[in-house]
Amino acid sequence: MNQSKSWIEIPENSDFTLANIPFGVYSNGEGHFAVATAIGEYVVDLDMLHKAGYFGLMELPSNIFKNRFLNPFIALGKEKTNAVRKHIQELFTKGSTLENDGKYLVNVLHKQQDVKMLLPVKIGNYTDFYSSKEHAANVGIMFRDPENALLPNWLHMPVGYHGRASSIVVSETPIHRPNGQIKDPAKDKPDFGSSKRLDFELEMAFVIGKETQLGDMVSVNNAEDYIFGMMLFNDWSARDIQVWEYVPLGPFLGKNFASSVSPWIVTMEALEPFRTNAPEQTVEVLPYLKEKQRTTFDIQLEVAIATKDAKETVVCQSNFKYLYWTMPQQLAHHTINGCNIEIGDMYASGTISGTTPESFGSMLELAWKGTKPLQLADGSTRVFIQDGDKVIMRGHAGQGAQRVGFGSVRTEVLPAKNIVL
Repeated sequence: MNQSKSWIEIPENSDFTLANIPFGVYSNGEGHFAVATAIGEYVVDLDMLHKAGYFGLMELPSNIFKNRFLNPFIALGKEKTNAVRKHIQELFTKGSTLENDGKYLVNVLHKQQDVKMLLPVKIGNYTDFYSSKEHAANVGIMFRDPENALLPNWLHMPVGYHGRASSIVVSETPIHRPNGQIKDPAKDKPDFGSSKRLDFELEMAFVIGKETQLGDMVSVNNAEDYIFGMMLFNDWSARDIQVWEYVPLGPFLGKNFASSVSPWIVTMEALEPFRTNAPEQTVEVLPYLKEKQRTTFDIQLEVAIATKDAKETVVCQSNFKYLYWTMPQQLAHHTINGCNIEIGDMYASGTISGTTPESFGSMLELAWKGTKPLQLADGSTRVFIQDGDKVIMRGHAGQGAQRVGFGSVRTEVLPAKNIVL
């Protein structure tokens, strides 16, 4: 399918070609919200299309697209949601009946810049993994013995932790710099204050599309049946709060203050053409983690920092395919003990770093623990994120008419809130 076949003009290098058809939820600012997709520069109101009869033969519930979250739509199952996606592609192909049905289009098509995108799923549970070998090694080199950068368990299982779902926010939602306990290495006791080492983490997340019951286990070779799609994910990190608290139980206040996600979920079916080999695993894994076909997805990623004067500097260029542990391995490990999963659950990959310095997925690595400041376009430097900075993450697979993109996740950092003690 190519751009010339759509009756909507799709700009060159658009993330939202007919090959994509992601799903999200939008609002027009008047109390209206609906499930939508994106094509070119437009948001497409699927509820209005449904009310106009354009899904009439699909036996969909009457209000399936009149929902604040995608969860009821996802719960229809992949057979139905895939059919909806393909039908949308047909409706927006040149020569379709919708092309000349102008009386409906005024309520169906909205410029993306004119609407507000909402958090697309109700997230019951959130887990963050630690699946980049390069990132884990870099952190180990900085904070431990370089000869033993990876902890003994790391090559045997996808390490992760349960995070906070309530503080996951959609793109364009500003966050405040967090407060917490910070210990100066030269002091015996911690102080209280705002984080001085606020960092982004370039990640991607997958969203669960099929639930299990308590005691069930998801096979590594069937895991993708349970994954609806993927999103961009910025897992903010307060490094100075985190380093003091994480022993012995791991991430807590240094991580749970906010994570930011892109508004569009790109389906696994849209990403299928970009399947590629996953990195070779250097240690033999246990049978429940062995994949018959060890594959991942070639998704190009970048991070930019925009300063207050709006100048933007790309500081990282990475790729999802670098991850050592795949999504099926993550989900299989997560459920091997019988942990049940629910529709809308979100699983983040962990920081995605490659082998070269420009592919490192966090400021901790890019500025190497503050020793190598990054030069920005406005002449300033950064070792961590400052108030007023906006962090922008983008991702896409493929090119031209076959490009499948995620849009972006943009987040401005506001000053810490004053605490009355």
